[in-house]
Amino acid sequence: MDVSLPRVAVMGGGSFGTALASIAASGGASVRQWMRDPALVESINTCHRNAAYLPDYPISDAVVASTDMAWVLDSATLVLVAIPSKAFRGVVKAFAPYIKENTIVVSTTKGIEAEHFTLMSEILAEETVSQHIGALSGPNLAAEVAQYQLTGTVIASDDEYTRTLVQRTLTCDYFRVYASNDRYGVELAGSLKNIYAIASGIAHAKGMGENTQSMLITRALAEMSRFAVSLGANPMTFLGLAGVGDLIVTCSSSLSRNYRVGVALGNGLSLNEAVSSLGQVAEGVNTLKLIYQRAEQDRIDMPLVSALYRIVFDNAAVSELTDAFLKSNHASDVEFTLPEAEIMESHERFR
Repeated sequence: MDVSLPRVAVMGGGSFGTALASIAASGGASVRQWMRDPALVESINTCHRNAAYLPDYPISDAVVASTDMAWVLDSATLVLVAIPSKAFRGVVKAFAPYIKENTIVVSTTKGIEAEHFTLMSEILAEETVSQHIGALSGPNLAAEVAQYQLTGTVIASDDEYTRTLVQRTLTCDYFRVYASNDRYGVELAGSLKNIYAIASGIAHAKGMGENTQSMLITRALAEMSRFAVSLGANPMTFLGLAGVGDLIVTCSSSLSRNYRVGVALGNGLSLNEAVSSLGQVAEGVNTLKLIYQRAEQDRIDMPLVSALYRIVFDNAAVSELTDAFLKSNHASDVEFTLPEAEIMESHERFR
């Protein structure tokens, strides 16, 4: 198959989609970007800036924006979908008629559709005829990408052609694209970490120390991987950029929307006030409810998720977070090397 630079269509006018459009165009690809807002289209095409989401950072003047979905997708060989999860399926249904079997379609959205617990790349597979589906995820704060800060990401697909073309199109001096064949694990990691960023923001606002923050992030990683493996993901995926890498940056950066929601909650704001103050979508709030419900349904022990759910939705005290550490049954550091059941058996044996 031809792996020369493709014609790229970016669906969505947010910060990360715009940053990816600029990277692809700067690397020589022909790039068109679809967005709903005519004023934002004008900003991209005349000022070469995304006035709404990245106003301080110029983007490649080779990016051409439009509200015309058919024109943006005309002859596109690589489609990057950067639409918030709540609107994702609706937009995909709208552009599906323009997708061919050999079109590469990649989700860059970190979220889960509520009704059937569907990941974004699964929606792409359900709604389009494409035989080349992928998911892009990693520690990718859009503002830092726009500043040309060295950043790594992961293209996950069981399709070699998809991985190769995305790597070739988006890899540059400051944006490194690594490959994975665990699309499900990479995408779950990208969604799950948003939950723990909220918890980390609360912990920071309440003055919890660095030891506590480190413990929170590490136990979050254990909890994430426990949940994902129960659904069929590879635990090794969580040792990479899409797992621990994304978790670290999301739980420690003021550029993280979910972290900022957590800080606002920790400072006493209500959930509605915290989300309103952000001005953008914080996927972690919606994901928290979904993961809590699925964990309850499948009887997966997730003490941090349970505690955070009670804090966010039931107005429980923030002390629930520390209780989640102190009162959980988990005694194994890495459950995939020393199973929890073996620890429990030891305690019974040496009573």
